[in-house]
Amino acid sequence: MMIWSLLKVVLFVAVIAGLTFGAGRLTDTGGGLQIAVYGYEVTLGPLQALVGALLLVVAVWLLLKAIGLLVAVLKFLNGDETAVSRYFDRNRERKGYQALSEGMIALASGEARVALSRAAKAQKYLGKPELTTLLTAQAAELAGDSARATEAYKALLTDEKTRFVGVRGLMLQKVASGDKATALKLAEKAFAMKPRHTETQDVLLQLQASQADWKGARTTLGAKLRAGTLPREVFRRRDAVLALQEAKTVFDESASIESREAAIEANKLSPDLIPAAAMAARSYIAKGDAKNATRVLKKAWEARPHPDLAAAFAEIEPTESAQARLKRFKLLTAIHPTHEETRLLLAELNLAAEDFPAARRIIGDLATSHPTGRSLAIMAAIERGEGADDAVVRGWLARALTAPRGPQWCCDKCQGIHAQWTPICDNCGAFDTLSWREPPEGSRPSSTGTELLPLIVGSPKPVAEAKVAKAAEAAQDAEIIDIEAIARSAN
Repeated sequence: MMIWSLLKVVLFVAVIAGLTFGAGRLTDTGGGLQIAVYGYEVTLGPLQALVGALLLVVAVWLLLKAIGLLVAVLKFLNGDETAVSRYFDRNRERKGYQALSEGMIALASGEARVALSRAAKAQKYLGKPELTTLLTAQAAELAGDSARATEAYKALLTDEKTRFVGVRGLMLQKVASGDKATALKLAEKAFAMKPRHTETQDVLLQLQASQADWKGARTTLGAKLRAGTLPREVFRRRDAVLALQEAKTVFDESASIESREAAIEANKLSPDLIPAAAMAARSYIAKGDAKNATRVLKKAWEARPHPDLAAAFAEIEPTESAQARLKRFKLLTAIHPTHEETRLLLAELNLAAEDFPAARRIIGDLATSHPTGRSLAIMAAIERGEGADDAVVRGWLARALTAPRGPQWCCDKCQGIHAQWTPICDNCGAFDTLSWREPPEGSRPSSTGTELLPLIVGSPKPVAEAKVAKAAEAAQDAEIIDIEAIARSAN
């Protein structure tokens, strides 16, 4: 091909040189041009010579084109690339990209079958699996054909350029099908390929947390911080959550020294994390360090008063008298004296100390301004302790059974309610979304609590033994304090 191009250039230069030489001769002689061929002589004037020269150039050009066409036809027949083949290739490429474009539009429009057919057509014309196979996989997923989608994603694994896309697709498929063990392995592989990929980081972190791989989850969380996809304050909070789960695991394995260190580390990472503060305090209590246990709980109480903190604070001196406990708890209750949790705690402490007027004074109007099962049950205990009629006590208890429970551990994502704090929502699987707050308006106590009403306010018929057991279960479900025990202590 290069020799032929060189010959055409040489021939073109020779023709131009000949024409230039002829034009110079004509100019020098001032006469015509005499041509003698096989005994024939032709004399041309200057104008005729010029026209003849131009015709000669055109003839040479046509000859070269004819030769080029002949060579192209021979190459085409031989299977080599030519202008003809390039024309057909461009036509096929145009049709392929048109089919690919139509397939992507169909995929975005939710027309899975149309997208699949266009993907097959694009593959036929383009021969670029890195584009068409991905479209096939996504269209198959949209159509619900998981087997075909899996096959397409596996095909992407064979090419280095599309391997991550294939691993990611298979990973999301396993997550959707609930195969978390396989999904975790694929997520680890995808993370190794692209450690700064935000979606992969999030999926891997969630899978590690769901499989209780707290150490691995902390590593992934650190990668998110280094990649700049997680603010530092959020990182500290979530790292504390994971450290807390590590501490719980060590507690389960009865390794006391390690558990204390892990619990204390979790509290240091996030002092306002209530479960971490309670566990760290219990770690200090286990080794007889009441001073540090008090310090941890006071700091957490400053951030947010919570019943779990009060329970851990009570464990510092488990054998103290009610009066001594009331006095010691001033270290907590003096921090947020007007907070609802503080008022409820003080009311309960005064009930235990049998100071019913003080309990009534402290609880104030909580039972009417913000009635909850807990505040109403405290009012019932106060009335019983002060010697009120049974009908009054039963009236408070009847209201307590149907009142809201007050703050609970609620998921910020799905609004699910949990009896205890967990790092992962049992309902939606979200990580670190539980907060201590009032549940949504629609979340009310179990309707089974109303089954206690005939027992409390009086029933015309004797209550069967099975109904009493069911009522007791409902009372436990409503988290009502033991009124009878309080009454016995008052008497």
